[in-house]
Amino acid sequence: MTAKAQNMGYLAWQCRRGIKEVEVILLPYFELFFTAAPDSEKQLFVKLLEEQDPDLFEWFTHRSIPDDKDLAEIVEIVLQKLATRS
Repeated sequence: MTAKAQNMGYLAWQCRRGIKEVEVILLPYFELFFTAAPDSEKQLFVKLLEEQDPDLFEWFTHRSIPDDKDLAEIVEIVLQKLATRS
């Protein structure tokens, strides 16, 4: 796992976004699921955090899908996990 993925404070800060609709997806996923996620999922999430807010908004609202298959995979993982939480 990369050093970035191991710095929890940095990652929590990266979940805070200018577009509130994006933040309300990223932050709960990070707080509820990131720690227990497999390393491969953590790496994909770190990659997702590098993307721009407008793109994330489009992906999280199903208006478009990422061209990158890894990003498409983590978007679906994040949305599915949040949809199943109680």
